[in-house]
Amino acid sequence: MKSVIAAAVVALLTAGVAKAQDGTTAPVAGAVTLVQAGHLLDRPGSAPRGASTVVIRDGMVEAVQDGFVGPETFPGATVVDLRDRFVLPGLIDSHVHLTSDRAGQAGFLADFTDSLPARAYEAAGNARDTLMAGFTTVRNLGDSGGVTLALRNATARHEIAGPRIVDAATSISTTSGHMDPRLSLSDEWRELMGEPDNVCNGVESCREAVRIQVGRGADVIKIATTAGVNSRIGAGLGAQMFEDEARALIETAHLYGKKVAVHAHGADGIDLALRLGADSIEHGTIFDESTIRLFRQSGAYYVPTLSTVNGYRTRLAADPNAYPPEVLPKILWRIEITGRSLEAAYPAGVRIAFGTDAGVSLHGRNADEFELMVQHGMTPMAAIQAATVNAADLLGLSTEVGSLEPGKRADLIAVQGDPLTDVTVLKSVGFVMRDGRIYRQD
Repeated sequence: MKSVIAAAVVALLTAGVAKAQDGTTAPVAGAVTLVQAGHLLDRPGSAPRGASTVVIRDGMVEAVQDGFVGPETFPGATVVDLRDRFVLPGLIDSHVHLTSDRAGQAGFLADFTDSLPARAYEAAGNARDTLMAGFTTVRNLGDSGGVTLALRNATARHEIAGPRIVDAATSISTTSGHMDPRLSLSDEWRELMGEPDNVCNGVESCREAVRIQVGRGADVIKIATTAGVNSRIGAGLGAQMFEDEARALIETAHLYGKKVAVHAHGADGIDLALRLGADSIEHGTIFDESTIRLFRQSGAYYVPTLSTVNGYRTRLAADPNAYPPEVLPKILWRIEITGRSLEAAYPAGVRIAFGTDAGVSLHGRNADEFELMVQHGMTPMAAIQAATVNAADLLGLSTEVGSLEPGKRADLIAVQGDPLTDVTVLKSVGFVMRDGRIYRQD
């Protein structure tokens, strides 16, 4: 039965869409596209350039030249006139969940009422919204049913409008941990569900859990060493995994060449993951001095996901009962404390990568994170670096994306205004190109 459902999901994601290409046209082999930019931030962290031209061939950046280069230099080239715009690399969101824009009681109910094909359609819509917001690459940190694994392949082939996806398949925790889908269910429902394969207890079980996700095609492994704000259990936000279990998860992932993203709120769970070699900490709500020291020693990235508070506020404004009693106090705490860890981490030199937790926050609103990062101490340039060169490094894609340099993919966006003086202009992206294909041109 599962194989039939999986085949249906793949069919829904791929059938018929290759013809339409969502309005894009594949670049003709060898043809040149010239993107003329009024201002160009080709290498975030370095000063922006003035009038410039990005020369693109076969979906790749061939050169970046000063001034406005036209078809007189490259006969037959297609010219994209962005001379009144600020151009920069396609943005990267290191933490999304594409399968849903719902949470709380509505999201819980959807787990029982939505079919897997329905989730596939919803994920495709969220992927499109994400791309149109200027995010040409994302790291999807957990879903179920293989929806985003199939979506990853469809967007890679440009069969569906969406970002490049680095996918974690299904996230892993211990029994009653943040990733246990049986939380708050009655005994009858728990018995019907059986033992999920993303839940582990003890060393051997945790090694197997990683191998299962690797076998499904995961690009990265996501684990939870602490409880979660949205976990439907009143068990705090501290560590919920023993050291030997966390070590087994991280060592097994690294054995297979997979990086490890760690959901962690409490300092005890963060420090545990950092000591054992985690590649990134997601959320990281509570820091102490030892946490900062471990970040700097390990070189791990911190992904703050500040945007979650916007999602919480939006849903609570629409419905004060949007979240169950065991979750609401944690949400109110998270709203109050969010940003303090970033205020400590950034000046201490911790490496920051941009991530929103979209799905908890809203898809298509990913750029809201920039404003929050600046509010909590980062410069606009540093926030943009976090969403380009830093995120590319975290995702293992530095040779492909994150900057506009010869030999890299032609992923770029354009905005009106200067994001280095007003980072909020990134909320209004008017031009999106991915792999040399124009997906948005207002």
